[in-house]
Amino acid sequence: MAELSDVFFVDGMRTPFGRAGEKGQYWNTRADDLAVKATIGLMERNPDVPADRIDDVAIAATSQTGDQGLTLGRSVAILAGLPQTVPGFAIDRMCAGAMTSVTTMAGSIGVGMYDVALAGGVEHMGHHPIGGNADPNPRFVAEKMVDPAALNMGVTAERIFDRFPHLTKERSDRFGMLSQQKAQAAYEHGKFQPDLTPVAVKDADGAWGLATEDEGRRPQTTMEDLAALKTPFRPHGRVTAGTSSPLTDGATMSLLAGGGAVKELGLAPKMKLVSFAFAGVQPEIMGIGPIPSTEKALRKAGLSIGDIGLFELNEAFAIQVISLLDHFGIADDDPRVNQWGGAIALGHPLAASGVRLMIQLAAQFAERPDVRYGLTAMCVGLGQGGSVIWENPHYDGKKRK
Repeated sequence: MAELSDVFFVDGMRTPFGRAGEKGQYWNTRADDLAVKATIGLMERNPDVPADRIDDVAIAATSQTGDQGLTLGRSVAILAGLPQTVPGFAIDRMCAGAMTSVTTMAGSIGVGMYDVALAGGVEHMGHHPIGGNADPNPRFVAEKMVDPAALNMGVTAERIFDRFPHLTKERSDRFGMLSQQKAQAAYEHGKFQPDLTPVAVKDADGAWGLATEDEGRRPQTTMEDLAALKTPFRPHGRVTAGTSSPLTDGATMSLLAGGGAVKELGLAPKMKLVSFAFAGVQPEIMGIGPIPSTEKALRKAGLSIGDIGLFELNEAFAIQVISLLDHFGIADDDPRVNQWGGAIALGHPLAASGVRLMIQLAAQFAERPDVRYGLTAMCVGLGQGGSVIWENPHYDGKKRK
């Protein structure tokens, strides 16, 4: 008989993130090959997990077409050399794709149906611009279900400013600048590099190279630079390229296991799942989505926001993160929040980003045995939010000086 099980995040790896478009490092690289590289890197780093023990592979993509089509979980599993006995599937929850891959696999592990699973996401925004192959139902507009501008994420970010006037452009600019500075400092201290799997890439002239770092970083950014940027989503608006995540290509992959498999295979998990939740909000102001999803996840866990010692919040837009922090009474520059920077500097390859948050939180947990709980959360297109609360297996209950 299957038994209920704890769920563990054993490990996670990702490709370096590339700037989307013809000048980006992955312009001549297929999306599915990025997911294959992340999968191979993860399996090679975890030799104690026999490949034939993987019960399922869930891989998310927002645009499931072209090199992101063909049931990614299954096709990537085959291309990565996993045994043909390992099944797989594709998943889509826009920006929260990889997060949903993890929570879906976690559910299967939690009820004892799976022992070990892979969960991740990929987005090649250079090959597949957001909404590029979509055909929204005319009823959305005709029946006034959704404002047409709700499909433009930048416009939804501007509306957060409209709703909360005390969240100023200056605060947003400062948050964007600090993200760049924190990401650069983390690079200089070698925080990201252990979890990046290098990718062989070919440039426009056919010359081969190696992608080893996130390409979109701009560490020299100043407040003066940000103040001078155009506001592409609205004349005299407040959202700029400096306070938005850039269009990005990349893939992430995580290894999840139940308590029995952890014991049997002698694994050392990096995090334990506590709770997760998704929530819906008005599509026109989708950036506030993680507020209700976080409240739901905290309720399920029997915790309060004060119990969370580390936050990894996806910086789709600076204003979106600030709105969540403001709601929970947390300062814009609280050291618990995105301590290595975030998507404004590193990039946001839509369906891949959820697992990037988890990889970073797991690495921070290892450094912080004084922190018991952490949160990964993100806003999602069409008015949703997703939140996952994790427990630190290294927690020792001792306060740091």
